[in-house]
Amino acid sequence: MGLTRRQFIKRTAALTAASLVGIELPRGMREVAQAADVDRWEPGVCRFCGVGCRVYLGLKNGKPVAIKGITESATNKGYVCMKGMLFYRIIHHPERLKKPLYRERKDQPFREISWEEALDIAARKFAETVARYGPDATAYYGSGQALTEETYLFQKIMRGGLGTNNVEGNPRLCMASAVGGYLTSFGADEPIGSYANIEKAYCFFIIGSNMAECHPVLFRRVMNRKLSRPDEVKVINADPRVSPTSRIADLHLQFKPGTDLALLNAMAYVIVEEGLYDEEFIRKYCKFKIGKPPKDVSFEEYKEFLKQYTPEKAAEICGGNITPEKIRTAARWFARSKATMSLWTMGINQRIRGVWANNLIHNLHLLTGQLCKPGADSFSLTGQPNACGGVREGGGLCHILPAHRPVKIDKLRHQVEDLWGVPRGTIPPKPGYHTIAMFRAVNQGKIKAIWINCTSPAQSLPNCDYYRKGLRRDDVFVVVTDIFPTKTTELANLVLPTAFHFEKTGVYGCTERRSQLTVKVVDPPGEAKPEVWIVREWALRMAEHFERLGDRRRARNLRICVKPFLGKEEGYELPKAIWEEYTQKLTKGRDNDLSGATYEVLRKRPDGVQWPAPTEEIALRGGTPTKFVRGIDPLADKHPGTDPYVFYGPAHRDHKLYIWLRPYQGAAEEPDAEYPFYLSTGRVIDHWHTSSMTGRIPELLRANPYAYVEINPRDARKLGIKPNDMVEIETRRGKIVLPAKVYEGPIEGMVFVYWYDMEESRMANRVTKDAFDPGSKEPEFKICACRIRKVSGPRPLKPYVVGHRI
Repeated sequence: MGLTRRQFIKRTAALTAASLVGIELPRGMREVAQAADVDRWEPGVCRFCGVGCRVYLGLKNGKPVAIKGITESATNKGYVCMKGMLFYRIIHHPERLKKPLYRERKDQPFREISWEEALDIAARKFAETVARYGPDATAYYGSGQALTEETYLFQKIMRGGLGTNNVEGNPRLCMASAVGGYLTSFGADEPIGSYANIEKAYCFFIIGSNMAECHPVLFRRVMNRKLSRPDEVKVINADPRVSPTSRIADLHLQFKPGTDLALLNAMAYVIVEEGLYDEEFIRKYCKFKIGKPPKDVSFEEYKEFLKQYTPEKAAEICGGNITPEKIRTAARWFARSKATMSLWTMGINQRIRGVWANNLIHNLHLLTGQLCKPGADSFSLTGQPNACGGVREGGGLCHILPAHRPVKIDKLRHQVEDLWGVPRGTIPPKPGYHTIAMFRAVNQGKIKAIWINCTSPAQSLPNCDYYRKGLRRDDVFVVVTDIFPTKTTELANLVLPTAFHFEKTGVYGCTERRSQLTVKVVDPPGEAKPEVWIVREWALRMAEHFERLGDRRRARNLRICVKPFLGKEEGYELPKAIWEEYTQKLTKGRDNDLSGATYEVLRKRPDGVQWPAPTEEIALRGGTPTKFVRGIDPLADKHPGTDPYVFYGPAHRDHKLYIWLRPYQGAAEEPDAEYPFYLSTGRVIDHWHTSSMTGRIPELLRANPYAYVEINPRDARKLGIKPNDMVEIETRRGKIVLPAKVYEGPIEGMVFVYWYDMEESRMANRVTKDAFDPGSKEPEFKICACRIRKVSGPRPLKPYVVGHRI
């Protein structure tokens, strides 16, 4: 059935909107919405969020004209959200960057230059910086939106070529606390199970996540499960804000921001007090731990610790609508359910004690044995499409090398050096700068040359005005690779235009350990190039500059790093060679073994491969849906014994799961007499991160043209604020002014702002706080203190996107 593009968009938009509000459209309409007037459909992965929706890109006369979901996919079962459905419009957008741009000083205008000149400038600046200040004066800051091949090659050049661990990425801002939680509780990063558990769960514990807007396709699956068994399946939603996710909740726990550690410990108290725990699971597989360095404690000591968190005491700490009976109800539903699945994201991770909050969620699953069985899982949702596969697994953070190897462990570091063929001692034993430390080092002039790829820290960092000062310095050379102008390209010396999704080939690894391939089907516009080509050519030119500077060791190492990729065609053969090196050499024998998941296998699969997948035979079956279970996980089968589970995570040599004693701790900056409100931030369904892409799609921009501040009606009444009045939000970092949305969303005493808006007076991260978790180094975006006041009645406002002609 053929449809015009307009008809196609209208039908699928209706489908997505219906998904959000819980309406099941008639099957006939769903089928209509899946058709469009195209010549052919090419498979790939969605460009946004961490769900990993499998999609077809529709081409007409060689041009992208539509996107639809792939019904055979295990991730999305054919559904896509509005962002996913419309991202094809970015592919040939007229505002795409098409030529390299350069300026010597940041007060000068950019001028177009050739790739030859651009690569030579980038190579010379980095080589001269290393020669003059040492390798740690250079840095790479990447993205969970970059392909795995890109992250892997960037970090290889920085570590194996230049000799620095200043390799970092924006996933530090969103999921580093989840990594810390998994490693300290389970001994291994990333979730144990899969999305498939959603259809088998009987209790959902959703905490710190507005799934309905941030992971709408996955939320649809949760909603369908609830609607299919409304009396059997329970949904608990714990959040300081009533969000669209709360609409399906049987129990909504609304608490003061930053008090969730008390709530989680209180639920554990009830589980222990009422004997709802799984004694055999605890005895066989768990240990109780406290402190740093960790010490073993007994179950009795854990019980004693929990006495600080009776439901009565926790209800006093949490405030809001929390009562002792609600805490008991939540704990009983969680423990007694035939299968409980927890789901969370930034509301838990972006905290000064985000790792502890993750530990306390895991504790509930370990106490009750709600793991490794159908429907039971402790499942962190990932924000970006390749934060897991590219950054967590590919070595894209300052403290980890590819395939979950900590930098500081000599044996594992030397393994990487040997596999790359560079001399031992090339990679420093000390981790590099984490994100906040990296940009503080930029401010301090310690970093003199930084390459920022596929992300916009000038808008996305907390307290961003402070860090923009460093990026503006003329003695800091800034390279940005991106597809559109952004707040960060405004601070660059060199802007390099890159290929977008479907204009290049590579792999995304989504939340459930699933790697999926997208193959190039259209050419990038103008002179835009894939990052893997850019990095290879940059490395070769740096080798020449190091030769001239007399540093033959670095010149040799750089040539060794790119030798396997020389002469490879950039659209497919080059990323394929990089993926082969990464999977066949680096992941082989590790817990995220992907050596069976070749490009050939990935092209045969409708929805990719879940690791571990150590052989092509296993990969062709889709890999491992549940880790640690004998008979399902091939790595578990290698261990002796007869217990059904083997928790072989590399961080826990004793193969035990740890139940942690983690005390309640509030936010870094609590409200006080001067700043009496909590400020929290988040996403809206129509926009992606800084809106540099979605802000250029008319349907999405019209839906949310500018950010606003949500204010509880009781607070609004006290302050004389009416809907659409202009409201100033002031923190100790600065002020922004936004229109008010008076709404029973945020708890009384809290305001909430969407952070995608680029307009300076509405840019949320100008006022957020950059305090961070001491373990994960993830900033506490979600909580700071503010004061608010009405500055005027409603005003006409205009949307703003850098470089966009609206």
